[in-house]
Amino acid sequence: MPTTGLHADTLQDAVELACRAPSFHNSQPWRWVLGHGRLHLFIDPDRIVDTDKSGRETLISCGAVLDHLRVAAAAAGWTATVERYPNADDPTLLAAIDFTPLTLVTDAHRRRADAILRRRTDRLPFAAPPDWESFDATLREAIGDSGALLDVLTDDVRPQVAEASQLSEALRMYDSPYHAELAWWTAPFAAYDGIPPTSLVSAEESDRVDVGRSFPVINHQDRRQDLPEDHSKIVVLSVAEDIRANVLRCGEALSAVLLECTMAGLASCTLTHVIEVAASRDVIISLIAQPYPQVVIRVGVAPAGDDVPPPTPRRPVADVLHFRV
Repeated sequence: MPTTGLHADTLQDAVELACRAPSFHNSQPWRWVLGHGRLHLFIDPDRIVDTDKSGRETLISCGAVLDHLRVAAAAAGWTATVERYPNADDPTLLAAIDFTPLTLVTDAHRRRADAILRRRTDRLPFAAPPDWESFDATLREAIGDSGALLDVLTDDVRPQVAEASQLSEALRMYDSPYHAELAWWTAPFAAYDGIPPTSLVSAEESDRVDVGRSFPVINHQDRRQDLPEDHSKIVVLSVAEDIRANVLRCGEALSAVLLECTMAGLASCTLTHVIEVAASRDVIISLIAQPYPQVVIRVGVAPAGDDVPPPTPRRPVADVLHFRV
């Protein structure tokens, strides 16, 4: 048990909610261990996606789940204090977390935790987000001093972003391991991980989104036919120095951005394929004048009345949280 008095059931509930965080192909490459009065976040080596050679996607995913944990803990009445990379001899140990009672749980704490459950990765076309200038300030405040850098691309450079997206896909056209991996993570029989058919799009829907990763397409009724093209804003998160600690913090900033979007009633879709290939990544670098972009996010409005897809599957909390005496 934590020395702070946090009950095991409360901790388990917080971890379970935190694990709703987005991850690369919904691989959920994390493992939590409670021991010596602290909660520890580890990379789970068995969950690393094969094509994530640098480990960047894994760190971003784990950063997102770490920030989600802080949000979940606050809603339960606890402040989570994070020490990142507490053991230099173990690169899989990303963080150690202590908990202290929170003086007051506010409505804002509860709304942010509720946003974890409401957030979805939406691959369909979006309408333009309203009053972007005001929301831009909200996003910058949300990432605070995380060390992540936020750029919003102007509409006039969108064709270049679309070309970078298409270039990334073209350069992988004959990459058999990459396509085999996509097929694996989108297989319809997955129970606890991967991307289910309900989260994928048809060929017609995909054609109306100019900046998006190509997944195996599914057949169903064409949705959002009143949106012939995507009008999302394109947000890029970067780091000033390409080191592991910064990439982890960038994942935490990604979590903050996605939850702010959800609370504002905006839809979002996280994209990394334009960063994974050097040629397309160079296009993004030229547009933001930042040397180390990490993740691209589409932000926009999903039409009111749209059916909300079911949440993507997650591993049972018993598989990801372990208690060490």
